[in-house]
Amino acid sequence: MQAPGTERPHPAHAELDRYDTPTLVQAFVADQAEAAAAVARAASELAQAVDAAVPRLARGGRLIYVGAGTSGRLGLLDGVELLPTFGWPRERAPALLAGGDGALFVAVEGAEDDRAAGAADLAARAPTADDVVLLIAASGSTPYVLGAAEAARAAAALAIGITNNSDAPLIGAVDIALVLDTGPEVISGSTRLKAGTAQKIALNTFSSSVMVRLAKTYGPLMVDLRATNAKLRRRALALTMLAAGSDEAAARAALAASGQRVKTAIVMLRLGIDAAAADARLTAAQGNVRAALER
Repeated sequence: MQAPGTERPHPAHAELDRYDTPTLVQAFVADQAEAAAAVARAASELAQAVDAAVPRLARGGRLIYVGAGTSGRLGLLDGVELLPTFGWPRERAPALLAGGDGALFVAVEGAEDDRAAGAADLAARAPTADDVVLLIAASGSTPYVLGAAEAARAAAALAIGITNNSDAPLIGAVDIALVLDTGPEVISGSTRLKAGTAQKIALNTFSSSVMVRLAKTYGPLMVDLRATNAKLRRRALALTMLAAGSDEAAARAALAASGQRVKTAIVMLRLGIDAAAADARLTAAQGNVRAALER
């Protein structure tokens, strides 16, 4: 059986163990740069995935991440970061990891080989046609992920596959496939390297693009963040001042009156209205700050 591209020995590094340290570091750095190029080649499919996902999520759907090992951990990381960055509720970004939550820290042997478990774990989340399921597998042949793909399509959820091999079974098992063809790794088969980097870039691009389309930003400003710590509270204040063109005292007062909601504070300050009126405008504009200001 021929090994997938991600598991073949790299032809340029047959004597990797004989490299001196500067050469070794340069080999890894140079190879990682190939990850961004692989994602760029899949830009059209990424745009297609964003356009297909946005209407479903706007109707209340969830982003559900599914993976095993490194791929599963990268999916979980992407989902976790959506709350502080975009105010996306945690319950709307669940992550399913082969072997359960414990596999986040310790590999659970054999868990990724259980196709039935992948299907059952997703089915337990009661997916609907408004949900978007991101199925991540570097090899594209992980049974746990393929089982979840079957369950996603059976529920009419949008199934988006992310793989690093151009002939992967996952491609035919999903609605939209993002093929990040990164080829062999410097360390043969270690897909935590550039394959994982490409997955992280693709996930960043996909979820960030979706959130911009869902009016979670105003220009380049992350105005739907949740200020859950001191750093984010400082950021919320700075964003409000910048977007509203106000001084610190006015921004602090508006944030206090709005319950620390940056969008509401911006509309209050820009239009000289109270929090209730600003909220009404934002509701009518479906949360879009620019549209609320232009109404």
